[in-house]
Amino acid sequence: MFVRRAGEQDFDGFLGLAAQVECWFGPMVEDRGFHEAVRRHIRRSTAIVAVASGPDLLGGLLFTAKAPTHHVHWLVVAEQSRGKGVGRALMTAAMRRFVPGEGPVEVVTFGADHPGASVSGARAFYERLGFTAAEAVEPGPEGGSRQVFRLTVV
Repeated sequence: MFVRRAGEQDFDGFLGLAAQVECWFGPMVEDRGFHEAVRRHIRRSTAIVAVASGPDLLGGLLFTAKAPTHHVHWLVVAEQSRGKGVGRALMTAAMRRFVPGEGPVEVVTFGADHPGASVSGARAFYERLGFTAAEAVEPGPEGGSRQVFRLTVV
């Protein structure tokens, strides 16, 4: 497995990943706003993917690298690749590429009461990376609770 900058050829792979998590995040595959966000990140070189030998993506990440606060906007690992270090590899690459110095990195993930919180392992994943739970934010498009997780890079 290796992590690389995403290109336009990866757009359909992002949609494939999105299809696997729509039950938790709400509709994305047909959402033009999601399409535009993925393409914008690809153009800005702030989209990265994890790949193996085939055309399928093992995972994808969209990041905004604007100081003072950096944001993980979207991180999804393919179902068959979860628990195998793909998410950690994507986050390691993102931190190395997009966070040049000190400052907070934030991600909005499931609230503790969201059904996807334990099934997806997202909250535990971010905690293992050193993020801490912070303030609650507006519910997601499917109506589930959301919470900011924050990591201070020093």
